[in-house]
Amino acid sequence: MMTASYCKISILRLCRVHPKCLRGCSASAVAFSPVHAHYCTSCVVPVVDRDTYSQAFGNSSFSLKSYSSNTRVPLSYVNSQLPKKIHVGIKRETLTTVKIRNQYSIFRLCRPVLLTNQCPTSLHHNQGSTRKISNMAADGIKLSWNVKKEQIEKDTDVLMERVKTVYDSVGAVKDDQVTFDNVVKAAADCDCWYAVERNNIDFFQHVSPSKELRDASVAADKKLSEFDVELSMRQDVFDSFVAVEKLPDFKSWKPESRRFVERVIKIGKRNGLHLPTEIQEQIKGIKKRMSDLSIDFSTNLNEESTTIEFKEEELVGLPEDFVKSLEKGSDGKLKVTLKYPHYFPCMKKARNPETRKIMETAFNSRCMKENTRILEDLVRLRDEKAKLLGYPTHAHYILEMRMAKKPEIVAEFLSSLKDKLQALKKEELDLFRQYKKEECEKYGFPDDGQINNWDLRYFMNMAEEKKYAVDQQKLKEYFPMTVVTKGLLKIYQDLLGLVFTQIKTTDVWHEDVTLYSVKDKKTEEIIGYFYLDLHPREGKYGHAACFGLQPGCLSADGSRQVSVAAMVANFTKPTAEQPSLLTHDEVETYFHEFGHVMHQICAKTDYALFSGTNVERDFVEAPSQMLENWVWEREPLLRMSSHYKDESAIPDDLLEKLTLSRQANAGVFNLRQITLGTFDQRIHTRSEANTAAVYSETCSDILGIPATKGTNMAATFGHLGGGYDAQYYGYMWSEVFCMDMFASKFKKEGVMNPEVGDLYRRCILQPGGSLDADEMLRNFLGREPQQEAFLASKGLKA
Repeated sequence: MMTASYCKISILRLCRVHPKCLRGCSASAVAFSPVHAHYCTSCVVPVVDRDTYSQAFGNSSFSLKSYSSNTRVPLSYVNSQLPKKIHVGIKRETLTTVKIRNQYSIFRLCRPVLLTNQCPTSLHHNQGSTRKISNMAADGIKLSWNVKKEQIEKDTDVLMERVKTVYDSVGAVKDDQVTFDNVVKAAADCDCWYAVERNNIDFFQHVSPSKELRDASVAADKKLSEFDVELSMRQDVFDSFVAVEKLPDFKSWKPESRRFVERVIKIGKRNGLHLPTEIQEQIKGIKKRMSDLSIDFSTNLNEESTTIEFKEEELVGLPEDFVKSLEKGSDGKLKVTLKYPHYFPCMKKARNPETRKIMETAFNSRCMKENTRILEDLVRLRDEKAKLLGYPTHAHYILEMRMAKKPEIVAEFLSSLKDKLQALKKEELDLFRQYKKEECEKYGFPDDGQINNWDLRYFMNMAEEKKYAVDQQKLKEYFPMTVVTKGLLKIYQDLLGLVFTQIKTTDVWHEDVTLYSVKDKKTEEIIGYFYLDLHPREGKYGHAACFGLQPGCLSADGSRQVSVAAMVANFTKPTAEQPSLLTHDEVETYFHEFGHVMHQICAKTDYALFSGTNVERDFVEAPSQMLENWVWEREPLLRMSSHYKDESAIPDDLLEKLTLSRQANAGVFNLRQITLGTFDQRIHTRSEANTAAVYSETCSDILGIPATKGTNMAATFGHLGGGYDAQYYGYMWSEVFCMDMFASKFKKEGVMNPEVGDLYRRCILQPGGSLDADEMLRNFLGREPQQEAFLASKGLKA
């Protein structure tokens, strides 16, 4: 519950809202209520306009007594102030200044108490929670990270009970009594606050420095995931939505509201709610088992902590600063982990092939025993569920809701691109074999005449340095993380018309974490917040990702809940000798993941279901991939770089070589992505799979480099554990759209052109998932998407 001091304050504020329903339903009537407010009959949102007010009360005072305050605000005073700024008194010490934002003489009573009297399903976000809104990091953030293990356990139980109450209420409505309010709004409001509290519980498993908290978060996630399965199989709730779709005025509703109802019904059918009860029970059991397995798959990788020790001479070729940063074991050997900041430098720069082989073998053997079993169980269960639902394979089931629609279309896309890249691959591998022969002769290493998995990154890096003369180690000196961060944030602000402000707070999950607010530059309205958590630590999520924590959507009272997101990465930490320096690859990763953050923040939807990055999975990468282009353009590069010692700019010749190197190793690099996408499709178009065998076969077929014996990269492939199953092709598929958007708009009209940035924000980011991706693309491009720019980016012709 909220604190008593907060509950005493009731705020009367003026806002930019049309008198009709805030969610856009067709109802515009208002009903008189005993608490002296007027409510939209569909949404039970308190709204009062000047004319309705005058008719009801004349010049009488407006009582806020029902809202925990004895203050009376004379209507004549309110009317006399419109449309100026007004002070609404609760107590003298809590005066609130509010600004009228347009000509509508409308105001809404915003009460910090539960809406249970008028609408039992519109529960306040923090009802029953042990967290206090007054303690949150900033206004609008409904998350708190200063929690204990016991609190997670308690909040989980309370949260489930609250959600069940809502679903029971929605499911109990008779078909002839369904309305927008008692079904659609009730469910949408629940989605809004449930997402926040759910994320506040299960995010800890990915980032908390406390293993106790991580374990509690994992346990809660399993419990809530099983509960989610139960919710998804509620026949009574499904039936209520089916009845809503049959309402006479349904087709006149706001498009996003209709889309919400149609999507809920579609999801219900994809869960089998139109099938006999015995089949539904089978599907429910499968879904629960898959949920547990997916969580275990991810947890195993997060908790993996292998360390390998090497003599210093075995690490020859690696930068001196890297070697010095390594911890020493008891016998003087140097400890190397399998985390990104250690693994990738070793694979790119360690001269000794045996060192690289040890690292690559260990890296692709992580969690092999447990995760191989989990992934193969998931493949079997996914196929079983798909067949119960009437789909030939899991891939058919998944792709029905994606842009590609069918596995056959994905197979053709990947196969066609594979064929186009073969000539480039042959040329590159021939060059790598030449480099390897010279290297082995020079340093006395044995030469097997092949390019192995542990050779690939080493000779790809060598090709960049020799063919394009890009000294990656020298280049890295121009990308201190503080400079990159400052430049990146400024670029995104200028491009998208935003203002970021760092907020000092102790309410974060680790001392490395920083928090920023995001304002719209024109309106000065806060539209969201983001956290940056950029360095590795034990137990932390091992890759780079954006986590949506609080969906930007309409709250129960019709006000807008701001979006909150977190970017999690594993960039090298600074040392006493030098700051954290990023490779150019890491700068690109930074731009990509922060692009997801902006998608989360800039989306402006009514429903949590469509907020942020809730778009088709084979489109979700396109907005972020498009923004990767900025790290290959001169102007943005200069804005986010300077030498860490003297702040000098990247020399022109190095900058030119870097931009020319963009297509370096295009054949091998892209064929590896096609290998992963094809492997994903292959295991999800069959009933069961030996994942190690299928992966090795796919590598040989497409890349021409077999998987290392005794490994199973699939056991480390986090995307397939949950979320990207049968969808990894989406990375390549999305590139078609991202390169088209960049080449046809930004490259033509200026990469820092704010007008194009505004169009991009409005057409691609702002709709979230409220529109289909192909419609968003047509709105931005002014035509159907084309693939010429995509093929050109790979060094190919259409």
